[in-house]
Amino acid sequence: MRTTLELDQALLGEAMRWTGQPTKTAVITTALKQIIQTQKRLRLIGLAGKVKLPVNLNRTRQRA
Repeated sequence: MRTTLELDQALLGEAMRWTGQPTKTAVITTALKQIIQTQKRLRLIGLAGKVKLPVNLNRTRQRA
């Protein structure tokens, strides 16, 4: 899909150098994937201690 964007050229150039991506499209795609991965990770971290699992740790440890 074609999209017109106004991007900071210095920022884009720095991102290309840091990531080693050869094209602007590759840098933007990599950045979007990274944002999605980070947000998913943060959402999972936010669930810490909120999910109740029916697991008996003592029984599980005895089987190991």
